Amino acid sequence: AGPNGLKFVCGHSWVAVGFYRLIKNRFFSSAALASAITLGLTSQAVAQQDWDAINEETLRHFRALLQFDTSDPPGRELPAAEYIRDVLEAEGFEVEMLANNDERPNVVTRLKGNGSKEPLLIMAHTDTVNVDPAKWTFPPFSATVDGGYVYGRGAVDDKDNLAAGLMVMLELKRQGIKLDRDVIFLAESGEEGATEFGIEFMINEHFDKIESESCLAEGGSVARVNREVQYAGIQSVEKIPYQINLTATGVAGHGSVPLQTNPVVRLAKAMAAVADWPSPIRLNETTAAYFERLAGISPPDAAARYLAVLDPATQAEADEYFREFEPRHASMLRSSLSPNIIDAGYRINVIPSEARGFVDFRALPDEDIDAFLDQVREVINDPTVEVALGARNARPRGEARLNTPAFSAIEAGITKHYGVVTLPTMSTGATDMAYLRNKGIECYGIGPAIDREDAALGFGAHSDQERILISELNRFVRFNWEIVLQIAAEQETPRFKTG
Repeated sequence: AGPNGLKFVCGHSWVAVGFYRLIKNRFFSSAALASAITLGLTSQAVAQQDWDAINEETLRHFRALLQFDTSDPPGRELPAAEYIRDVLEAEGFEVEMLANNDERPNVVTRLKGNGSKEPLLIMAHTDTVNVDPAKWTFPPFSATVDGGYVYGRGAVDDKDNLAAGLMVMLELKRQGIKLDRDVIFLAESGEEGATEFGIEFMINEHFDKIESESCLAEGGSVARVNREVQYAGIQSVEKIPYQINLTATGVAGHGSVPLQTNPVVRLAKAMAAVADWPSPIRLNETTAAYFERLAGISPPDAAARYLAVLDPATQAEADEYFREFEPRHASMLRSSLSPNIIDAGYRINVIPSEARGFVDFRALPDEDIDAFLDQVREVINDPTVEVALGARNARPRGEARLNTPAFSAIEAGITKHYGVVTLPTMSTGATDMAYLRNKGIECYGIGPAIDREDAALGFGAHSDQERILISELNRFVRFNWEIVLQIAAEQETPRFKTG
């Protein structure tokens, strides 16, 4: 029996192929049923919407937000925050600007419901990572439109979600949608490494402004290959970032007399041991569902590997393949270690007395950190190398469940708008949703359709350039609109209309 009571027999390829067919059929029938049920129980009637006009307005707001340089560092989200405030206030929203730094405010507004259900939070961040303008075809804050794309820093991290959330709030108010729950919109600062100005400040000082049952934010995406949508990833949990410091010590000496105790050599061996160690595999609800569903849409040989990792008896061989050819999947199976920095020596003819290495440690949400560090010490097996946690802005722990009304609405929306399987995902990176999940809020990461080929071309999030197809931004807004209606609108008949 595998995780969640599922039974898996993966020892032979013909068995795996059978599972591939079984799960594929089972998933699509259940997804179709979920879509029929969820979208059939829709909210009150909505006036026919002019989606051409909505798309035009979306692009206008999106380009305006991209044109603000909100790079973090140094971090100055004020112009983007003021723009969002002004747009909302012009439509009659009551808006608050909350900050512990005047240059880095968080924008909060709320549409009131009837209180029969707990609120829904829509969250996006206004800051971006830095840019090297010399590497951009178009100026990074020009929001240039070319070939059906919009180019600009933040195009897919996270001003796409920011514009979509803004448009959903505007349409909810314009349409006069009656709500079973409050809908809160938070445009936060500081997500790209300065959370003390954004989510941490909001939770510590103003949690009552954003307290909710569920949350929609960044962290997911819809994958396109050769312009065809393949699947949708919905983030429901993420690994926790830590830093491990390795410090090797010994006796300093002249480089002309090599020493067995050379700290540089000892550190190099320790770093190599850490890199080569396949730390223990441990699945959770999200990753078990991810690999099971991924098998259902994969060719038989790949499906066999994805099913094999669900069974402890067969997962080692699949893991070996992942480590070489699918490293992201290998990282999803375990707490991972990546040695990334070495600080050693200062002259070519001097053996230093100390050498330091720094390891990116991404822990599973339920990892016992002290016990894991003890395992690292055993792997290194050198008492002259100290192993300790270093300073890092680590996120708290938390995981969203998959059996919630919010996740069902997202899954049904994926089926309707994209026609593909929904894969619950555990992000190997970090988002601000971790802080909210730790407070008991069921947070789900969503995102627009992105061409998988774009990452290799240098157009991904945090890459040298960013871009998004205008058509996919529009589809993402419509997807957001309908899932928010499903989660938050009063459940009445007749069926709403969306044009």
